[in-house]
Amino acid sequence: MLKYNDRAYADTDLLVIAADGEQLGVMKLGPACQKAKDAGLDLVMVSEGSNPPVCRIMDFGKLCYEQKKKMKDQKKHNQAQKVKEIKFRLNIDTHDYEFKIAHGIEFLQDGNKLKVTIMFKGREMAHPEKGFELVDKITESLKDKGVLEAPGKLLGRNICVTYNPVK
Repeated sequence: MLKYNDRAYADTDLLVIAADGEQLGVMKLGPACQKAKDAGLDLVMVSEGSNPPVCRIMDFGKLCYEQKKKMKDQKKHNQAQKVKEIKFRLNIDTHDYEFKIAHGIEFLQDGNKLKVTIMFKGREMAHPEKGFELVDKITESLKDKGVLEAPGKLLGRNICVTYNPVK
């Protein structure tokens, strides 16, 4: 919103547009502010970069409200990507493995990220290389549906790997 005493635009010619969309022409800041005051509205800078700068006579509060409403609608339509997790144990049966891989493929096809966690228990921690072999096997099974985000990391008693869906 421009004020009458705004020194940056005091001597500048402004293209003024009325509240109904009619162009009032090029005028100085003082008369433009007076027109806005007479209409009971505000003088709002619409385009500062153009030559001459464009100002519009409008309700500034209403403009702010509409912009906030538009941003809220955009956030509503934005959908955050969900992360689905599948947990494996080191000694897993082939049927259980295939069942969990099928679920993983389903999650990736739905557009979700997939986090695979391999859990170690007791003496299994003595052989973390077997866990990484299982990660390689899982990556091979998911290669058509998911892309490995980063190599597996051993975090405490778990190995965590994340897959992104193939676009």
